[in-house]
Amino acid sequence: MTTTLARIFIKKLARRSYAVNLSANQAVWTQDSVVKSNLKEISIPNRTAVEHVWENLDKWADKTALTCGVTDHCISYHMLYKKSRSFAAQLRSKFKIANSDVVCVMMHNIPDYAVVLLGIIEAGATATTVNPIYTSYEVHRQILLSEPKVLIGTIESVPVLKEAMKLVKRNIPIITCGGNKPLPPGTTCFQELVDDIHVNLESLKGVNTNPENVILLPYSSGTTGLPKGVELTNRNIVAQFMQQDDENIRHYNETTRLHQDSVLAVLPFYHIYGMIVTLLHKLTVGVKIVTLPKFRPDTFVSALDKHKIHLFCAAPPLVLFLGSYAGIEAKHLESIKKITCGAAPLPKPDIDRVLEKAKNTELIQIYGLTETSPLVTTLCPGSRQYTSVGIPLPSTEVKIIDSNSQNLGPNRQGELLIRGPQVMKGYRNNIEATNNAITKDGWFKSGDLASIDENGYVTIADRLKELIKVKGYQVAPAELESIIKEHPNVLDAGVIGVPDQTAGELPKAFVVLKDGHNAEAQDISKFLAEKVVEYKRIKDVVFLKSLPKNPSGKLLRRVLKEKNSSVTE
Repeated sequence: MTTTLARIFIKKLARRSYAVNLSANQAVWTQDSVVKSNLKEISIPNRTAVEHVWENLDKWADKTALTCGVTDHCISYHMLYKKSRSFAAQLRSKFKIANSDVVCVMMHNIPDYAVVLLGIIEAGATATTVNPIYTSYEVHRQILLSEPKVLIGTIESVPVLKEAMKLVKRNIPIITCGGNKPLPPGTTCFQELVDDIHVNLESLKGVNTNPENVILLPYSSGTTGLPKGVELTNRNIVAQFMQQDDENIRHYNETTRLHQDSVLAVLPFYHIYGMIVTLLHKLTVGVKIVTLPKFRPDTFVSALDKHKIHLFCAAPPLVLFLGSYAGIEAKHLESIKKITCGAAPLPKPDIDRVLEKAKNTELIQIYGLTETSPLVTTLCPGSRQYTSVGIPLPSTEVKIIDSNSQNLGPNRQGELLIRGPQVMKGYRNNIEATNNAITKDGWFKSGDLASIDENGYVTIADRLKELIKVKGYQVAPAELESIIKEHPNVLDAGVIGVPDQTAGELPKAFVVLKDGHNAEAQDISKFLAEKVVEYKRIKDVVFLKSLPKNPSGKLLRRVLKEKNSSVTE
C-alpha cells in the first residue's frame, strides 16, 4: 500500500467507529470511538491506602524510606510505620480527631511529611495539603473551605497559619515539626508526639476502614477558576497505586535484598503529583525517597552527586533546568534510568537537550489531573514518541469529544474525557461543579484539548479554556510556545490571547532568553512566521526575566494576562 493510499485509508477509518486489537503497549479503539487500555485490568482489593502501603513492609523494613537531601536526616521503613501509627493514635486520643475529620498540612518536602500524611490517613481522617509559600489570605481561604480540626506546619509556616486563623476567627490546634529549633508558643511538638512510648494504639481500633472514605482533599490549582476541594477515596488511591505497577509501564525496579531504587523528590508533596507519584506510591514498592525542601540549584546538584538517583519525577521547568544549566553535566545523570515529566506539555527541544546529557536515560511523558489521583496515561518504557503522553493506564478509558459531545475518531482534536477507578468522588460541597465535571455515566471532563492516534497514544494540545480565537480560528498557545522555544536564543516562552478589534483576539508572546544571548522582537516573530500559518503568527513580543508558574510547573497564563492588562491600561 503506498503512503498516499495509507493516509486515505486512515482518514476513512477516522470518519467512522471501528475496533482494533493491539499489543500490550498500545490501546484498543471500540466501535463507539472509546479507547480502552490494553494493559491487564486491575482487581482493586478491599483495603485502605495505608494498608496497601504496608502490605510488603517485611521485605524492606530495614531499608531507608526517606532521607533529606540537605540535612541527611533519614528514616527507615520500620520507623516510618511505627511513627505514623503513633502519630495517628495521638491525633485520635489527644486531639479528638474522629473519622472523616479534616487535618491541614502546610510543610515543605521533609522526611516527616510522610509520617504526617500516613498518620492522618491511618487515623481515619482526611488530609488537605497547602502550599508552604502561601500567604495567610490564601491559607485562610482553604481553611474556610475544608474546615480542618488540626493544623500541622513547620516553624516557618506557623506564623502564617496563626495569621490565617485570625482571618477565619477560629482557634485551631497547631502541631509543629520543628527539628531542634525552639517551638513557637501555643503549639504542640510533633517529635514529642511520635516519640511518646506511652501512646495508646487502642484508639486506632475505632477507625472506619471503608474503601469509599475520602482520605485526601487536595485543592485544584485554580488556573481556570477558584480552587475546588477534590475528594479522593481509599479506593481511588489504591487503584492508582496498582495502575502504576503494571510491568509494561512501571517506572521503577523491584526492591530486593541487594537493590533499592532511589527517587529525587523536589516536586512538592502538597501537590498531587509529588504526593501520590513521588511519595506514596514509591513507599508501596520500597523505593528510597530523597527529599529536597525547595528547589535550589546548589542543593539539587549536590543531591545528584551524593545519592545514586535512579528515577526523577519532574515538571517541565525542571526538565528545562536539566538541559540548560551548565552546572549539570552528564556525570550527574549517569545513574538516572528514567525521568517522568507531567503537569504540562513538554516541547521536543527541551527533551532533546536533556537526552544529549543523559545518554542512558529514558524520558517518559505522563498525564494526569488532581481529579484523577492523578495519572491517566503514560508513555511505555522504550517508547520514542516523546511528544505524546502515552497510553491509558490499566482499567482506564479515554475518548475525544467535539463541542456537541459527539465521540471523535483517531487524530481528531477535541476535549479529552476519562473514565476509571482513579476518577475522584467529586468536589467537596459543590454538587454543581461535580455534575459539570463528571457525566452521569462516569466520564470526567478534563478541560484539555487533545487527540488520540490509531494506536491509542494521547497527545495534549492545550487547555480548552486557554485557546485563542483568531478570526474564528482556534490557536493553541502551547503549540506556539513549543515553536518559539526552538529558537536557539530562547530559554522559555508563554503565549496568551489579547483583544483585537479586527481579529477578536491575537496571540502575544512573553519570552525568556538564555543567559548571554540576545534577540529582538522581530527575530522571534520572523522565526515563528516561517513555521505557522498567518493567523497563528505573533507580532507582539515582550521579553521577561522569568515566567510565572505554579509549583507543579504549569504556566500561569492568567498572571501574564494581568501583567498585560496593567501595562495596556
